Amino acid sequence: MTRVPIRYGARPCALVVCRGCCCGDAGKNPGVDHEGQLARLREAAARSGGRLSVRTSDCLGPCAQANVVVVQPSTEGRRRGGRAAWIGFTVDDDCLDDILAWTAAGGPGIAEPPATLTLQMIDPPAETPRARAARRTR
Repeated sequence: MTRVPIRYGARPCALVVCRGCCCGDAGKNPGVDHEGQLARLREAAARSGGRLSVRTSDCLGPCAQANVVVVQPSTEGRRRGGRAAWIGFTVDDDCLDDILAWTAAGGPGIAEPPATLTLQMIDPPAETPRARAARRTR
């Protein structure tokens, strides 16, 4: 894996890809190359010169809308008012194309998302199932 240095103090646009109980599960979304999608996003991040990062999460919460990807703004995007965008049903190449085009243009706060992508935006959950379970065990 290629490591790209990120400038201190400047956070790039980031993708958080859910790969928990439902997202990335062939049983929930059969016929989707979940590993291939993740590899494609990571390859785009490696080619971005530090303008994009990708990480995975165990469970982001809105399991009914699997697969979920959160697009987080860069430092500059947040400075301009950008906020994280939650995108559900990311199960095809067209959706990944839209996400990658948006992040290449700057992402939240800098560029408008493609119109087709806005149709897949979902509300973030109040809390994740994992956080709920942790709270119950305290």
